[in-house]
Amino acid sequence: MAVRDARRAGDTWNSQQLAERISPVNPKFAAGNAPIKLYRNPLSGHCHRVELMMGLLGLPYEPVDLDMFKGAHKAPEYLKLNPLGQVPTIDDNGTILSDSNAIIVYLSLKYSDGYDWMPSDPVEAAEVQRWLSIAAGEIAGGPCAVRLVKLFGLPFDYDAAHRKTLDLFAVLEPLLAARDYLAGHRITLADVAGYSYIAHVPEGGVSLQPYPAIRAWLDRVEAQPRFVGMPRSALPDETVSA
Repeated sequence: MAVRDARRAGDTWNSQQLAERISPVNPKFAAGNAPIKLYRNPLSGHCHRVELMMGLLGLPYEPVDLDMFKGAHKAPEYLKLNPLGQVPTIDDNGTILSDSNAIIVYLSLKYSDGYDWMPSDPVEAAEVQRWLSIAAGEIAGGPCAVRLVKLFGLPFDYDAAHRKTLDLFAVLEPLLAARDYLAGHRITLADVAGYSYIAHVPEGGVSLQPYPAIRAWLDRVEAQPRFVGMPRSALPDETVSA
């Protein structure tokens, strides 16, 4: 078993991470504001995408966990916040937003300290947008879906999702052997959107052992200041290499 398969990010919170989650380090966050509320499932990669962005930006937030197996995301009070009944949703002191990619765009534009998470150069911006689309498409249909089957027992076509995952990784591996990050040689929203489900794909029965460049990219993301991991889940017994 590869080290990446056995040591998934998010095993523990250290004291600095815990302090930063409730104490703002972002100078653009008003001192009198309440922490941003994040309505989430703690094992959802879509929700972790937002949590990771808030961590990287040094934003204080208050997680509000929804028991989706008991239908909390379809409760009338929650549907007032998110009529589609999905997670994540944030409440940034009265600004209510849903859709993980939309939320990370909002957070980066509102709270960036000058770093271009979404580049201003048209070609670079288009490349980042392409990866946001891949996160909602190929990543959702591949690494996300295999994990939903193995971890939560959802009735998706596992074989199809597994094939999509391997097809995606066949593209990612040479790409990340040639560049440090998905959209170039610096971290952007593309990496924030792509990280969670790829990092946790072993929980969906797909080993990362054959993909050294992907594993090195994950390590680079995890080395970022104020990185926030997603809680680990047990690996299925039949985790296999490509």
